[in-house]
Amino acid sequence: MSKTIAVAGKGGTGKTTISALLIQALSTKGTVLAIDGDPASNLNLALGLPEADTVGDMREDMSVQVKKGKFEAGMSKPDYVEYKIHEALVESEHIDLLAMGRPEGPGCYCAANNMLRDSIDRLSSKYDYVVIDNEAGMEHISRQTTRDVDILLIIADTSLRSLITAGRIKGLIKELRTRVDKIALILNRVGDSLSDEMRNEIAASGLEIIGRIPQDPNITDLDSRGVPVVELPPTAPSKMKVMEILKKLGLL
Repeated sequence: MSKTIAVAGKGGTGKTTISALLIQALSTKGTVLAIDGDPASNLNLALGLPEADTVGDMREDMSVQVKKGKFEAGMSKPDYVEYKIHEALVESEHIDLLAMGRPEGPGCYCAANNMLRDSIDRLSSKYDYVVIDNEAGMEHISRQTTRDVDILLIIADTSLRSLITAGRIKGLIKELRTRVDKIALILNRVGDSLSDEMRNEIAASGLEIIGRIPQDPNITDLDSRGVPVVELPPTAPSKMKVMEILKKLGLL
């Protein structure tokens, strides 16, 4: 049975970079389905994979066809969704990528979301790991267009706002029907010491710190040259810390 890891956090905290490093590390142990749940859809760049159609585009196209009475004859809607999801899948040797894309427009998407969830669940079951890179609001989890989560990793940096957002994300989980077995906090781009305000905010949130990732000049260098983060050398501090976190979680 596959393990599902979701990554969330305030924009700019480095969650997509960390997601990519998690995906790369897990791909050394098994197959990984990477789900890009951020509307910005740039996980492919971090992984060095080509851009593809998104699930959001497919959902909008399907909605327009249904409203206009032009839905493709001879194919059921669930089969159409299944076909389009596989068509949007970007495949590589150990990592496949599915981009969720833009959020929903006006109107009801309940039926479409039910079909999406069922299809993505069937797809996910074929992999050893599923890693979901979410936006702070976790739209695709909150709307239940993705499956239940084994581990939710919330990313924060040295800004107090990112820690406040982390606490709100944890609180949001309680409002969802989605099952989340474990929630942990990763502090990114931090040193050994934290301000009293940061410590107080972490304590108030009740979040467990699973790991601290230091500022890594290697990432800055790769970003400046447009090189995927997965090209980091094995000795890069961020890469080594991600490996430590996965070991703590019992995933490596």
